[in-house]
This record gives sequence, C-alpha cells and structure tokens, in this order.
Amino acid sequence: MLADRSDPELAQLAEDEVKGLREKRQEIEGRLQALMIPKDPDDDKDVFIEVRAGAGGDEAAIFAGDLARMYMRYAEAQGMRIEAASQSESEAGGYKEIVFGVKGNSPYRHFKHESGVHRVQRVPVTEAQGRVHTSTATVAVLPQVEDDFSVEIRPSDLQIDTYKSSGAGGQYVNKTESAIRITHLPTGIVVASQQERSQIQNREKAMTMLRSKIYEGKRREAEEAAGSMRRSQVGTGDRSEKIRTYNYPQDRITDHRINQNFGNLRGVMDGALAHIVDELLKDERMKLLAGEGRSE
Repeated sequence: MLADRSDPELAQLAEDEVKGLREKRQEIEGRLQALMIPKDPDDDKDVFIEVRAGAGGDEAAIFAGDLARMYMRYAEAQGMRIEAASQSESEAGGYKEIVFGVKGNSPYRHFKHESGVHRVQRVPVTEAQGRVHTSTATVAVLPQVEDDFSVEIRPSDLQIDTYKSSGAGGQYVNKTESAIRITHLPTGIVVASQQERSQIQNREKAMTMLRSKIYEGKRREAEEAAGSMRRSQVGTGDRSEKIRTYNYPQDRITDHRINQNFGNLRGVMDGALAHIVDELLKDERMKLLAGEGRSE
C-alpha cells in the first residue's frame, strides 16, 4: 500500500486521505440512517410548555421559574417566538404554574424530551444554615393543534368561566374579567388564558390549549395501546421520580434516561441547552434504528 512505502510524505498524504474518506463515509451513513427513521409527525408543530412546582415548597416554585426561563432563552436562541398564556406566581418568587406557547422552527422536535419530573439539588436563598435541599418541578410539552380532525370538542362538554387577570398587563387586566378558564367535563381537563387583553382572544388561546391536551391524551393512549411509550410522562412530581437532576454544588446536570452528565449548569439554565437536546435526539434515533418506539 501507498502508506507502507518509504516516502514519509506520501505515507502521510495517504493516511490523511484515508481519514477523510472514513469521515465522509460516517457522514453519509448518518444521513442514510436519518432517512431510514420514520419522521415524528408532530416534530414541526408549535407547542405549549407547562411548568409546575412539585415537591419542595417555595424552592420548587423558584425552580419552576428557573426552568421556564431556561426554555424561553433556549427557544429565543433558536429563533422561536414565545407567547404567554397563563401563570400563577409564588409569593417567594418563581411560579406555582406557568404555561406559554413556543412557535416557529419545529418547537416540538426541540422540546418533546423535556416532559417529566426535573429535580434540583441546591442551597435555597432562604436557607440560613447552608444545607442542600432537593425540590422538583414537572414539565409537560404539548404539540399545538388547531382544528385537527381527530379532536372533537362539543360545546355542551365545556364549562367556561371568566375572571380578572392577575398577571402582567398593567391596570387594564385588573378592571375587566378578560381571563378565561375552560373545563372539559368529559375528561376533567382545565385550561386557562389570561395574558391577552380581550376575552375573545383569551378564549381562542384557551381552546387551542384544550385541543392540544386532548390530542396529547389520544396520542398517549395510542402509544400505550401499541406497547410503545416513546416519551416520558410527567409523573406525580415526587422527588423519587425524575428524568433529570440539576446538582448545583457539583455543577452537574444528569439526564437519567440516557445516563449522561453535563457541566456548565449555570450556562444551561441561561438557555445553553442545545447539547443536551442533541444527545436526546441522538438517543431517540438510535432507539428507532434498533426497533424501539415503533408501533406495529
């Protein structure tokens, strides 16, 4: 072979060429694998992201706020748009619950693996003795659907309540009952929208959220029937249930589904989430290639 000859320069050229061909082969194989994987029909959909405080009292609410901020910053870095829907603030800071929409640039593909229980280990700002506390927040990512044919909602199944908004928006929102709460009686699903200025706008947004929740429920039922749960469920919010742990004292994030650790925790909380998203998507591709997560 050329690389075995006595001319070192020619041997080096041959080695460089072989290395380049191997890298090109790997790239082509990666593209072929991607083409072989069935595309998730929801990947391009916009989403609603719900973040709720779990176990841990005030610290859980603060952590829920941190997660919401992380997702918003990541979405903005990816060229997506954020639309507020509803929120319930905690007196200590953060949120008992916050819901917001993300639009543009395939949000569901980026966020679909965030659903589940997130656990934080850190010293709360209210902790005088410097002890590390463990708290949780739950995240649900719902693909947005408009008038999808698979989602049938009868007006008689809806209980619609109005109330005064308590979120941002100045004095106007506190003077009129523009906020909307819709209860879907057959399923018990409750959605709310309070960020828009008019009752009509809030009703439209709440209906979109309701369709998304019903659609996600049907999707989950279909996956369970096929024996194939491709994405993690939210769970109860208990500390023992978790998909990811944020350990501040050790500057480490652990994603328990792929058993990987990541550093730069504060950077991630500021929205530098791309490398974790990429690893989760890579894991999804590998499982699909191995035959997991496919319905028969």
